Formats: sequence, structure tokens, C-alpha cells
Amino acid sequence: MARFLSEAWVEAFNAALEGTVLPAPPADAGLGAADGRFTVAQEVHGTPEGDLRILLRIADGTGRLERQDPADGDGPGGAVPDVTIALSYEDAAALSAGELSPAEALNAGRIRVRGDLSVLVTAQEMLATARSSTRSVADSTTY
Repeated sequence: MARFLSEAWVEAFNAALEGTVLPAPPADAGLGAADGRFTVAQEVHGTPEGDLRILLRIADGTGRLERQDPADGDGPGGAVPDVTIALSYEDAAALSAGELSPAEALNAGRIRVRGDLSVLVTAQEMLATARSSTRSVADSTTY
């Protein structure tokens, strides 16, 4: 069992996504997500390993996670994420486990979002489609 957001968890998540074709963005997707290529950063504070950043890169119908130390900046080539979510480890775990919905977290002020919100909506829709591929990871995750 991999601990949530650990290197092993990210590897298991990516392995589960491998071969999964994500749907194209909906016709009403915002400009940041319309071409199906975008990056969502999740800045998670207070993990067992300290603060970290998880990047979700979507391109050509595929998704991939990367772990990053927040001190490393915006990543390879200085690419700035299209949208960034900042939240606590507890809230990230509750979102992952389905105990907290993104709307509840946002409305309660438990997460901060900056950037293009339409990208966030599109990413959530795509990951909802891929949930069957990643369910085994969620079922075997320790928090």
C-alpha cells in the first residue's frame, strides 16, 4: 500500500492511468483547456514529507502526475501551471478519499485557487472519466 502523495503513490497513479485515453475537452471549455493541453498544480502543505507540489499534465488525451518540491519553482523549462490549487494535506487526502467534494472545499475556503478556473473544471471532468482506471490506487492508498 502506498502512502498518499508519496513517490510510490504517484508511480502507481501513473501506471494505472497508462493506456487510459482521456476524453477531449468539452465544447464549452475555456481557452486554457480548449486544446486539451494544460497543467494543474496542487500545492499541498503539511504532508508527512513537508510541503510539496503535484503537477497534473494533460496532453494528447493522456494524463501524468509529477511530484515536485515547491522550492523548485514552476518546473522544467519554467512552465507556469494554468491553474494552481493550494490546500492542506488533510484536505487533499479527504478530496482523494471522496470524503470532501471540490465544491465544498472551495465554498468553505479550505482551498485557494489561482489561475484559469476553466482548466480546473475540465481536469476534474477528465479525471472523473479516468476514475475507473485509478480506483485500484485509491482503494490501496494509506493516508
